[in-house]
Amino acid sequence: MSRRRLERGLVQIYFGSGKGKTTCALGQGFRAVGHGFKVYMIQFMKGEIKYGEINSIKKTENFEVKQFGRKELIAEADNFDVEEGKKALEFAKKIIMSDEYDIVILDEAGYAVYMNIIDVDELIELIKKRPPQVEIIITGRKVHPKLKLIADLITEMRLIKHYFVTQGIKARFGIEY
Repeated sequence: MSRRRLERGLVQIYFGSGKGKTTCALGQGFRAVGHGFKVYMIQFMKGEIKYGEINSIKKTENFEVKQFGRKELIAEADNFDVEEGKKALEFAKKIIMSDEYDIVILDEAGYAVYMNIIDVDELIELIKKRPPQVEIIITGRKVHPKLKLIADLITEMRLIKHYFVTQGIKARFGIEY
């Protein structure tokens, strides 16, 4: 029996300094799974960090995740980060070109481009060559202008007010991770 497929896969980008980019992409993923689609999230620059959403994905049929990078956030990239970025992009190529998944989330790929961890032209080539029914969702604090040109939807998450800054509240278990 054939599975449900999208008529046409588009490219969505969620970027900016505000909270909610990954959360938004995950919401799209969980909604799609609820309708019988298959989703894969590849996390750039988030190696084996134990986020609550990873636990949720692991409990969900037809939603998979793989993490690449360090276990902590970085301010500057070094050779290790670039190698992890290459591995993540190669893995993304394999997943996207397999045409087995309807939605592929490239979490923090926008920021990985900004940090020179992955090459923007290589990412764009992959997006352009993908099977036509595969939806791509890219997140990241920053997004390269070239990525904006090929996107079908761009949403900027803008920080207006955040309790991290205004109240000194640290990241909370179950809310931020």
